[in-house]
Amino acid sequence: MCLTILSVAYPLFPVSPASGGAEQILQILDRCLVNAGHRSIVIAAKNSEVAGQLVETPAAQAEISPSIRKAAQESHRDRIERTLETEAIDLIHFHGLDFLSYRPPSQSVRQLATLHLPVSWYPEDLFQHRGLILNYVSQSQARTQANTFFTPVIGNGIDLDQFTFTPRKDNYLLWLGRVCPEKGAHIALHVARSLDLPLVLAGPVHPFGDHQTYFCEKVVPLLEDDRHYVGPVNSSQRAKLLSGARCLLVPALAPETSSLVAMEAAASGTPVIAFASGALPEIVENGKTGWIVSCEEEMADAVHRSAEIIPAACRRAAEVRFNAIRMAQDYLSLYERIINLPHRSE
Repeated sequence: MCLTILSVAYPLFPVSPASGGAEQILQILDRCLVNAGHRSIVIAAKNSEVAGQLVETPAAQAEISPSIRKAAQESHRDRIERTLETEAIDLIHFHGLDFLSYRPPSQSVRQLATLHLPVSWYPEDLFQHRGLILNYVSQSQARTQANTFFTPVIGNGIDLDQFTFTPRKDNYLLWLGRVCPEKGAHIALHVARSLDLPLVLAGPVHPFGDHQTYFCEKVVPLLEDDRHYVGPVNSSQRAKLLSGARCLLVPALAPETSSLVAMEAAASGTPVIAFASGALPEIVENGKTGWIVSCEEEMADAVHRSAEIIPAACRRAAEVRFNAIRMAQDYLSLYERIINLPHRSE
């Protein structure tokens, strides 16, 4: 059965390895669809990197205001409507936080939305939209919301071939992600400073006011020669940083629905030291691929124990649990199940 899947990204960021987790998952699924002989159409911001057919919307501005956000959503809605008029779409797969702003009436085509962020971040009426299938990315995320209809759970996966397993590690600590208050970059800096260890801080500072303020007020004052910010990194830079780090720090302050960077660290043979936020205890096997801690002081103590983690065990765990091929196969099965469901009215 050859499917035509329309994937819809968050309007404000291009789909690329340097973007967020939702964009990375969309990119992997798009590539796997094409490789499996299916047709993949992606609606995403200009400069997106996809294997299938890209339907571009305007690139995000340097500063994201409410009016720019609204214009981006309207552009997405227009592209979706035009695509549905000209293409025989089997299913639409939404990946953005704001997809309710541009989704078409459900009776026109099957629809799936993967919830990449905490359920509480979505509109309150999310579960009132009949005809829309919602997919969770972890068991901990699924437990936050009781729902009586079909709500599958498909865990995220990564392209293992993109990450180099290295048993020998350098002495630097690593923090990698989008620089915003809930990701706790300042905590990683505090930990590194308390241990007098070097730390590399890498990832984008998106043009949201609270992200910019956080970076300027909470991160920049803590930067030093040995603890520095390198900005956004591309795929090869990301892989190199992960493979060489003594350990990856994930001091998340909001409930993580998943953690691609923790999976990537495991694939690189690098221990992860993480707070017990959301799905992180599902991703990090305590004492095997890293340590789950409850506070900054415990994180610092766990850094001293990072040498107890066997790099080869981390890689084996990633191969068994986090393979993108498994994730893509699960989504393909889900697509077919949804397409074959009886129709339900809105």
